[in-house]
Amino acid sequence: MEFKSNGGEHVNPAYDANLDEPPVYNGTSDEEHRTVRPSVVSAFGHDTLDRVPNIDFYRNAGSLSGHRAVRPSLQELHDVFQKNGAVSVMETVKDDDDDEDSDGVPSEDVESAVPVDSGKGVVKFGWIRGVLVRCMLNIWGVMLFIRLSWVFGQAGWGLGIVVIVLSCVVTTITCLSMSAICTNGVVRGGGAYYMISRSLGPEFGGSIGLIFAFANAVAVAMYVVGFAEVVVDLLEDYDSLMVDEINDTRIVGMITVVFLLGIAVAGMEWEAKAQIVLLIILLVAIVNVFAGTFMPVDESKKKFGYFGYNSDIFLENFAPDFRGSETFFSVFSIFFPAATGILAGANISGDLKDAQGAIPKGTLLAIVITGITYLGVALCVSASVVRDATGNATDLIVPGTVCNGTAVAACKLGYDFSSCAEKSCTFGSMNNFQVMTLVSAFGPLIIAGTFSATLSSALASLVSAPKVLQALCKDNIYTALRMFAKGYGKNDEPIRGYLITFIISVAFIAIGDLNAIAPIISNFFLASYALINFSCFHASYAKSPGWRPAYKYYNMWLSLFGALLCCAVMFVINWWAALLTYAIEILLYLYVTVKKPAVNWGSSTQAVTFVSAISNALALTRVKDHVKNFRPQILALTGSARCRPALLDLAHSITKNYGLCITCEVFVGPKSEAVEEMNAGMEKNQLWLRKTKRKAFYAAVAWESFREGVESLLQASGLGRMKPNTLMIGFKKHWRIAGKESVQSYVGILHDAFDFEYGITVLRVNEGLDVSHLVVEEGQYEMYFTKEQQDLDKEMMQNGGKSRALFRKSRNSSQQVLTTRVCAPPPQVAKMNASLAEASTQFKKKQPKGTLDVWWLFDDGGLTLLLPYILTTRKKWKDCKLRIFVPGQPGRCEVDREEMKSLLQKFRIECSDITVIDDIHVAPRPERKLEEMIEPFRLRGDNVQTEAKRQQPWMITDEELSSFEEKTNLQVRLNELLQENSKSANLIIVSMPIARKESVSDYLYMAWLDVLTQDLPPTLLIRGNHKSVLTFYS
Repeated sequence: MEFKSNGGEHVNPAYDANLDEPPVYNGTSDEEHRTVRPSVVSAFGHDTLDRVPNIDFYRNAGSLSGHRAVRPSLQELHDVFQKNGAVSVMETVKDDDDDEDSDGVPSEDVESAVPVDSGKGVVKFGWIRGVLVRCMLNIWGVMLFIRLSWVFGQAGWGLGIVVIVLSCVVTTITCLSMSAICTNGVVRGGGAYYMISRSLGPEFGGSIGLIFAFANAVAVAMYVVGFAEVVVDLLEDYDSLMVDEINDTRIVGMITVVFLLGIAVAGMEWEAKAQIVLLIILLVAIVNVFAGTFMPVDESKKKFGYFGYNSDIFLENFAPDFRGSETFFSVFSIFFPAATGILAGANISGDLKDAQGAIPKGTLLAIVITGITYLGVALCVSASVVRDATGNATDLIVPGTVCNGTAVAACKLGYDFSSCAEKSCTFGSMNNFQVMTLVSAFGPLIIAGTFSATLSSALASLVSAPKVLQALCKDNIYTALRMFAKGYGKNDEPIRGYLITFIISVAFIAIGDLNAIAPIISNFFLASYALINFSCFHASYAKSPGWRPAYKYYNMWLSLFGALLCCAVMFVINWWAALLTYAIEILLYLYVTVKKPAVNWGSSTQAVTFVSAISNALALTRVKDHVKNFRPQILALTGSARCRPALLDLAHSITKNYGLCITCEVFVGPKSEAVEEMNAGMEKNQLWLRKTKRKAFYAAVAWESFREGVESLLQASGLGRMKPNTLMIGFKKHWRIAGKESVQSYVGILHDAFDFEYGITVLRVNEGLDVSHLVVEEGQYEMYFTKEQQDLDKEMMQNGGKSRALFRKSRNSSQQVLTTRVCAPPPQVAKMNASLAEASTQFKKKQPKGTLDVWWLFDDGGLTLLLPYILTTRKKWKDCKLRIFVPGQPGRCEVDREEMKSLLQKFRIECSDITVIDDIHVAPRPERKLEEMIEPFRLRGDNVQTEAKRQQPWMITDEELSSFEEKTNLQVRLNELLQENSKSANLIIVSMPIARKESVSDYLYMAWLDVLTQDLPPTLLIRGNHKSVLTFYS
């Protein structure tokens, strides 16, 4: 026995698309054993297609490296497992991306990649070298040696401690949030960008990722200029300037950044070694400061305000002494940028052995160590250095002088610095930025520490910017930057990213003075912190089952507080820089939103959207229906979403943004085959709706008959109050040749809709609605073209060429070959197809100036009037005016017109004209259209009609024609009136006649609908469910 699946898309997509028909069962005897994995046999004791749980089954689709394990699909187990014979099921699949000629840029989400084997020479770092060292070096900046004494001089050590603790609170909360995020799944390269984008989606991630990468690139220039300024100061001290201060700063800065670029390009291993060297120098410099405070104070240092540890100095330095325009917040804004290095380790997350474990541990420990260091150094200086000193050794206190007023501590120690209260002094913790050199045991080590702090921070930023940019570009959020996704070497080094970072940093080094840029950079970093905190809060708030962080020491409300705190600090540092940051982020967010990158990362935004939808749907169930809030919710029987575009576009015009539209398809046939076909098309149809911007849902059912399928849709579609109330169906144009089952099914659907109290709309377009044969032809064209492309690619590869570039040049010629090989349809058929294709798009275009003619013949609750009114509110239909036609009695035309005008005014519906038809009862012209239409379906002979009618209820008897002669003539007469009055309308809306069940045969009813709408512009038959949908009450 042989069985082959039909290649339906329900098959596990992990299988190779080139092997379109797995699994294959070959006829074998029962004695032959099926080949399965030994682990499965040993686990269950017998052979089975089922697989034991395995991590490889849970890797994302689209892996970047080689084979990927797959489990059998449900269909393979359910439909085929009990078949006899040998089973061949693929254990793994090889992904298309694993190509020798790949440009190194993956076509799928980078998170799908299987981690590279570290045994192949790839450099991976542990939590100490990878995170702890980098974070400490980035946090220990020039602030430690240059400005820390000034901060504590201004704020006093009381508020100075508050400044440091508050900074640590912001960074610690951010670190806790980051720890929760990065332990909620595998973390790839990209650091803050990766975590934010996977948590909040590509819109937030893409916007913050770009400005974060840019901020790191400019930060390189900031740190390098800081280093260059210290070097230039030394050159000036020794009278060795090359040109002048500003140009020397530029020269030294550019030489330095070239040197740093060389280290970075050499590889992460060299960069890590350089960081270790710089850390050692920095640690020695810090120890040098502490050691200096315990050494005996040289008399020559006292004139500069350094006296060693003294309780009077410590107490005097407790209170704040803000000078000039300085305040607590301004001092805080100067210190806080020193604490913004906590992402240095996370930014190289792709180069960590275990990012989930390393980032929380290394970052938190770095915050603790650096916070204690800052506090320790600051308190040591506060206990040994006075705020103001003259630097004059002769400013001594005369013995017996009472110490009061200013500089009391210095007075008690024998120095008179009281003159500093009247004029500005140049020494002391408030005035001299070289206090650390004064305090330390060996001054030159402080200069070395300053060099180390600036260079290490610059090197960390130089590495971070390209890594973040590469991760951003691999996700293809910004297509113009795709080229920066390519990596080189065993470590996938972003060489192109290094070069663009180098260019940006050199450009800003050329400015020479970055004081204006510094607040913006700090705000960029803070914006990243705010979004990391918000990501943690948002994911926790969504309560998605997928939010299961291994790190438990976080709190969603603390994360929200951290996000708000970061936003507040942004304004404290610089309000205009904060506004600029928000503006840039919003613009990038809008750009990514409009571009809609084709990625799906299961973000918390999606989870919250789902939760909100459920909550709103449940809230809606508590709201009682009211006529004022009635909205047409349309169930459109379009078949496949692409098959009847005119029907879908008209339904969409009515419901767009304000109502529910469900486009439905019924798959008819044996359940096993129908379900297979249905599953294959579900995702494709919804995707097509989204791509073509039709705001509708796609629903499909599989049934043995079309009518039963539609009946199930009528009953079960929708959710709670969001249920369809109006059925939209196309007119069955070829009903006379369709067969009795098809006509019975069609008319039966209309009866069923009325039974379920649906309103009904039937659309007729002369050219027809069904373009499925054109869609099939288009699909065949695409398949043929794809095959042509594959053949050409193969031929090019055999010739050793790059297929992609060559194929671009050959595309037109390939299309020409296609037109010669595919037979063109006859001219008449081609003309009909062209006419049908044009008609199918008529409701998608903006409608020209014209009219919507509403023939409101029967009061159905107002649906016949409401739907055309809604159309006139749409942009595409705004140039169309409503014209109302109503039946009236002879001699009462003006009265009937005024009554209708009054009613429309109460309904607040404007129309351009109201026409009363008072000759609607007149017999139609003697034409044989209707007779010719129903002749094939009539039962002849009085003696046989009764019995035949029982056996063939869909047929038309003479008795039936006689009973409904007036109604039949009405349809013919209405068509004559429509031809006279509405032949030039853009769309005609007519009240739909109702056929009483078991009284009017199916063929006679179809004849009514046909003759009523024949040879007219697009016509929409409407019949409401006779419940009011309009009211004139407020």
